[in-house]
Amino acid sequence: MDYQLTGKTALITGGATGIGKAIAQRFILEGASVVISGLSADEVNAAVEELGEASKGLVADLTQDGAAERLVNMAKESGPIDFLINNVGIFEVRDFFETDDAQWFHYFNVNVMSGVRMTRLVMKDMLDRGQGSIVFISSESAVKPQPWMVHYGAMKTCLLGISRALAELTKGTAVRVNSILPGPTYTEAVKRYHREIAQEKGISAQQVVNDYFDETEPTSLIRRMIEPEEVACSVLHLAASPALNGMAMRIEGGTIRSIL
Repeated sequence: MDYQLTGKTALITGGATGIGKAIAQRFILEGASVVISGLSADEVNAAVEELGEASKGLVADLTQDGAAERLVNMAKESGPIDFLINNVGIFEVRDFFETDDAQWFHYFNVNVMSGVRMTRLVMKDMLDRGQGSIVFISSESAVKPQPWMVHYGAMKTCLLGISRALAELTKGTAVRVNSILPGPTYTEAVKRYHREIAQEKGISAQQVVNDYFDETEPTSLIRRMIEPEEVACSVLHLAASPALNGMAMRIEGGTIRSIL
């Protein structure tokens, strides 16, 4: 399918690694230019080198004053921002009783407020132009909260509400706001986490994955980890399809037992 993205600009937060980088690659393959952010110069520089001439990157902690503005200004250097993918987030397994208020506020700042800040800066211009697309990267945890990361599920649920409410502001325009709910995705961070578990238990990383779907995600229909590129393809379709607005798209391998 030709999404006709030649000449378009996509801004992808957290696009230097994992799902974000896979999304950037997919947009570039469809002819778009991308601007990405990351937390370290090494990661951003490596990603831009890999992504090629159609990419630019900025080291930006979006919880810090002025960082979101700098990122948006970079993206606007060559024209309007056509797509905003709010991908930045922290995934971390933590005991609820050991997670204090300061940590909760930090997770909220990263997982929720980074997207709020970026959207506040970008969406008004989109509405003034009458076109544009925003996607919030949520999670299956938004509708299937897990007790080993209560904070994470709560933040991802929050994104669904924000996304749908913002979509209501687009009525009568060609601007769209959507969210997507990936399931267990095999990013480098998750692979590293699995290797740590494997080393601790004295088993293989593949056995860690097998045990995960036997014990933790037994409702999965595909019974495997999702690849970042698979999520990226769905994000691209959601972002670029003119009739999709105000929706929450699932790409979680059937772990959520629900018709809708």
